[in-house]
Amino acid sequence: MLQVAFIQENKEDIIARLAKRNIDATEMINEAIALDEDRKAIQTKLDNTKAESNTLSKEIGNLFKSGEVQKANILKEKTTQLKETTKELEQHLGDKVYALSQLLYRIPNVPNPIVPAGNTDEDNEETFREGDIPKLHEGALPHWELAKKYNIIDFELGNKITGAGFPVYIGKGARLQRALIAYFLDKNTEAGYTEYQVPHLVNEASGFGTGQLPDKEGQMYHVTADNLYLIPTAEVPATNIFRDTLLNENDLPISITGYTPCFRREAGSYGAHVRGLNRLHQFDKVEILRVEHPDNSYKALESMVEHVKGILQDLKLPYRILRLCGGDLGFTSALTYDFEVFSTAQDRWLEISSISNFETFQANRLKLRFKNSEGKNELCHTLNGSSLALPRVLAGILENYQTEDGIKIPEALIPYTGFDIISE
Repeated sequence: MLQVAFIQENKEDIIARLAKRNIDATEMINEAIALDEDRKAIQTKLDNTKAESNTLSKEIGNLFKSGEVQKANILKEKTTQLKETTKELEQHLGDKVYALSQLLYRIPNVPNPIVPAGNTDEDNEETFREGDIPKLHEGALPHWELAKKYNIIDFELGNKITGAGFPVYIGKGARLQRALIAYFLDKNTEAGYTEYQVPHLVNEASGFGTGQLPDKEGQMYHVTADNLYLIPTAEVPATNIFRDTLLNENDLPISITGYTPCFRREAGSYGAHVRGLNRLHQFDKVEILRVEHPDNSYKALESMVEHVKGILQDLKLPYRILRLCGGDLGFTSALTYDFEVFSTAQDRWLEISSISNFETFQANRLKLRFKNSEGKNELCHTLNGSSLALPRVLAGILENYQTEDGIKIPEALIPYTGFDIISE
C-alpha cells in the first residue's frame, strides 16, 4: 500500500497518475490525509496526557514521602481522570489507525509515468515482437483437439473428478508438462535465481502482504475451516518469505524462483476464448521474484524481461511484449510487461507471463525493509514474473509445432522429455 507520507507530499501527482487507472482517487486521497491528521492530533493528546500522568505520579510519590497525604489524594483523583482520558484516547487512536489502514488497502499502486492511459487490454502498447508465425498444414487443429487426438490431456476426465478447468495430463502430455517445469527452473537457476519450494496454502496475513487481499478475495479458493487460501501464484508465499524482515543493504539483490500449482476461481470467465488450456482453475507455473534496492529495481525489471525473452527464443515460439495500460494494470503493480505467445491454430495471442515492478507497494504491507548506507531503515522494492505459466506455453507448443505426422518437441526440451515427437 501507499505510504501516508508519500501521499501527503505528492497528493496532486498521485491523483493524476491514478487517473490512468480510470479512477478518481481525490476523495480517497483527501480522506487518507484527513485521517492521518486526526491520528496525529489524537497521538499528541495521548502523549501529553501520559506525560502529565507520569509527572503527577512522581509528584504524588514525593507528597506521600513528605507526609502531605491530603494533597497526594487530591492529585490521585486527577490521575484517575487522566487514566480514563488515556483509555478513551487510545480507543480513538485505534479506531483512526484501523480506518486509515482499511482505506489504504483500497487504494491501488500509483502507475509509473510511462504507463499508457487506457481502459482495456485493447489499449496496451506493443513494445517488442519476435519469431515467425508458422504456416500450418491444412486441417491443423487447436490444442484441445490435438490433446484428444493424441490422448495427452483429458479435459472431460478432469471435469468428472473435480469440475471444469481441472485437466488430467496423460502419458507424453504429463511428461511434457514435467519437462517444461524442470526446464524453466533450470533456466532460472542458471541465471542466478535460488530455487525455493514453498507452501501451496497461505494465511490471511500473507494474502494481505502481497495485495491479493482484499482486492482479489473473490478469485481465491478459501479453506474456511482453517482460514487458509490456496495460492493463485507462487508470488504470494515466495514474497512473504521476507515479511517483517529488516535486511542489510549488502543483502540486496535477492533473486528466487519456484514452481507451484496455482489455483484461481476465475469467476465470470466463460466463452470460446477459455476453451482447453486457455483458462484453468488449477495450473502449473514457475515464478521468478526479486527484492531490490529502490535505485536498481527498474534495471532488474529490464533484466527479468530479457530473461523471459531468452527462454522463448530457445523454445522458438512467436511472441510479443506489451506494456500494460492503466486500465489493465494489476492493483499492486507500478509497471507491468505482458508476454503473449501466438497460437497459430486459434489465430490469437495468449498471455503467458506478466513481469511487474511493485516498487514499495508490497514492501510497505510486508514491512520489508533494509538498512541503508546512512543507517536508516528504507523500504525495498519487490518484483515478480512468470517464467513461465505452463498452460498457454503448452498450448502454443502443441499448436505451433504440429505437423501431419505428429507434434514435434522443441529442441531445447528434448533432453527433458526423452522424446522428440508426439504421434499416434
